[in-house]
Amino acid sequence: MKLFATTSLATALLFAAPAFAQDATTAPTDTTAPTAPTDTPTPTAAPTEGAAAQTADGMEPVTVEMQHADGSSAGTVTITPTPHGLLLAADLSGLGDGERSFHLHETGVCEGDFTSAGGHYNPTDKDHGYMAENGPHAGDMPNFTATDGTAQFQTFNPMVAMSGGDAPLNDSDGTAIVVHDGADDYESQPSGDAGDRIACGVVFAAE
Repeated sequence: MKLFATTSLATALLFAAPAFAQDATTAPTDTTAPTAPTDTPTPTAAPTEGAAAQTADGMEPVTVEMQHADGSSAGTVTITPTPHGLLLAADLSGLGDGERSFHLHETGVCEGDFTSAGGHYNPTDKDHGYMAENGPHAGDMPNFTATDGTAQFQTFNPMVAMSGGDAPLNDSDGTAIVVHDGADDYESQPSGDAGDRIACGVVFAAE
């Protein structure tokens, strides 16, 4: 009887051992730290400096100081950019009386007899004059009349811009406004038989 009890106890321990072993086994743990979800927006590219500069330059008026060959003042021309070209408001003096002409010239230098300003501004290689079949120059503009030596008027030039496009005034050569002592006939080459240069003003100086 004692032997049977001992045998039964041993058998019970034998079958219980796997269960004890299973309970003692440590369950595997995930030691990897959870990654917090991110909600970082994709940065938007900033506008380029060139585009910002172009925008800043877009609508800033420029006042051109006009002068006679002796250095005395011939008044001013204020140039205002628009989405469609340039608006020029002139307030000129010391011009004598009669019909006069003025143009944008290709070089931003006003010295001596003003031939330093070069020819008419013509970056698109056109003929001179509104009446020319292949005209006009980008720098061609209408005549005006001076009375008692003065003239106040406005004109619009849709062919030019301060910067950008086919005819920018602010290029490496700069640009000048030149007043001539005669009327432009709008067809003679290369400059409309407009007479001597009697006033000049630098819009953008040559580099």
